[in-house]
Amino acid sequence: MSSGGEAMEIDEPSPAAEEPVKAAEDEEEEEEEEDIADLQKALDDASKLTSDGASEEASKVLSAMLQDTEKIGPKAIQVKERGVYDLTRSYCASKQYDAVAAFLTGETGKIFLSQITKAKTAKVVRQVLDIVCDAAPDQLTMQESVARSIIAWTVTEKRSFLRQRVEAKLAGILYQQEKYTSALEMCDLLLSELKKLDDKQLLVETHLLESKIHFALRNVPKAKAALTASRTAANAIYVSPSLQADIDTMSGTIHTEEGDYNTAHSYFLEAFEQLDQMNATAQATKALKYMMLCKILDSLRAALQLSSTGNVGMKASKAEVDLSGMISGKQGVKYAGSDIDAMTAIATAAANRDLKEFESVLLQFTNELQDDLLVSHHLHVLKEQLLESNLIRIIEPYSCVELEHVAHLIDIPLLTVEKKLSQMILDDKIQGILDQGKGHLILYEDTDKDTTMEKGLKVIQNIDTVVTSLFERSKALRTMMI
Repeated sequence: MSSGGEAMEIDEPSPAAEEPVKAAEDEEEEEEEEDIADLQKALDDASKLTSDGASEEASKVLSAMLQDTEKIGPKAIQVKERGVYDLTRSYCASKQYDAVAAFLTGETGKIFLSQITKAKTAKVVRQVLDIVCDAAPDQLTMQESVARSIIAWTVTEKRSFLRQRVEAKLAGILYQQEKYTSALEMCDLLLSELKKLDDKQLLVETHLLESKIHFALRNVPKAKAALTASRTAANAIYVSPSLQADIDTMSGTIHTEEGDYNTAHSYFLEAFEQLDQMNATAQATKALKYMMLCKILDSLRAALQLSSTGNVGMKASKAEVDLSGMISGKQGVKYAGSDIDAMTAIATAAANRDLKEFESVLLQFTNELQDDLLVSHHLHVLKEQLLESNLIRIIEPYSCVELEHVAHLIDIPLLTVEKKLSQMILDDKIQGILDQGKGHLILYEDTDKDTTMEKGLKVIQNIDTVVTSLFERSKALRTMMI
C-alpha cells in the first residue's frame, strides 16, 4: 500500500511544479506574439510603400521578411504567405515579371517554401501564377515564360502534383495565344498522366480545355467527345459553381454548333444564373449574349425556314425575334451595355432582312461581335443565309434577269452577287445557269427529277448480278461432270 501511495504521489504534479511550466508557456506565447508583430509591421510597411508608389523598396522589405528562418510558427507562416502574395503584386506593379519566377525558383523562395508542406507549396505557387496572370491578362508571352520557369523548377524539385497543375495552366495560356497544336499536345500528355492517377478535379478541367481547343480548330465531334469526358468526371466529384458554369457554357456552344438552339439556350441560361449569383459580370454578360444569339437563330430558322444546310423561305417579322423579354427588368439594367446593344441591333437587322443594316451593325460593333469565335461564326452563317433568302425573293418572278439589275435591287456589288448565285446553282438551291457573256441569269422551272437513267442503271446492275450467278452455277456443274 505504501508503494502504491508513493506512486500516486509521484504521478500527481505539485502546484510548485506547475508554476514554471505556465511561466514557460506564457513566455513562449509572448515571444510568438512579438514575432508576429515584427512580421506584421514589415508587411504593413511594405503595403504603405506600395501605396506610395515605392514598389522596389516594398519588394526589398518583403524579401528580407521572407528570408527569416527563425519564425516558422503557424501564425508566422500565414503572415509570410501574405508577404509572398504582396511581393508578387509589387513585382507586377513595377512590371518586373521575370523577378516573380526568379523569386519562386531562387534562394528567397527556397527558404520560405522549405518551411511549409508540399500541399501548401502547391497552393502558394498556383496563387502566385494566378496573380501574375490577373495583373497582366494581355501579356500572354510573359505568362507563358513564367509558367515554363515554374515547370522547370518543379521538375528539378520532383514536384509532380504541382507540375501537372502548372502545365494545365500553361495549356490554357497557349490556348489563349491561339497556339492550338502546342496546347493540344500538352493536354494529351497531361491526360495520360492524370488517367493513371485518377485525379478527377484536374481531369474535368483538362478535358474541358481540350474540348475548347478542338472547337477552336472546328473539330466539333472531338470537342463533343472531350466535353462528355469532362462531364463524366465531374459527376463523380464536387464541382465549383464557376467550373460548372464553364461546362454549361461549353455544352451550349456545342449544341449551338449542331443547330439545337433550344437546348443550347437552356445551357446558357443555367450558366448565366450561376454566374449572376457569383456577381461575375463579364462572364455573365457573355452568357447572356449567347442566349440572345440562340434566340435570334432559332426565331429566324422558324421564320425563314432555315436549317443547318441553309435552306431559305418566307420572311420574318420583328415580333418573332423580339428580345425585349430577355433583357428587361433588373438583369437588363445590370448587364446593359455595348454587348447587349449589339445583339439587339443584329436582331432588328435580321428581322428586317436588311443586309445593309446588318453589315453596318457588324462594322459598328466590331469588338463585340467579331472578337468572339462563336458569335462571329454564326453571324457569318446568318449573313449568308439572309443573302440567299433575299436573292431568291428577288429572282423568283423572273425566267431571265440581268445580274446588274439584281445587284441594284439588293444594293450589293455585282461580283458578290454573281459569286453567290453561282454557288447557289452548284448547291441546287436554284435551277438555272449564268450567261456571263450577256450578264444574265437564266432560270428554269422546277420540274420532277428524271429518274430514267438511274432506273436503267439499276436494271443493268441486277442483270449483271443474275448473269454472274448463272455463270457460277454452270462452272459448278462442269466441275461435277468432270
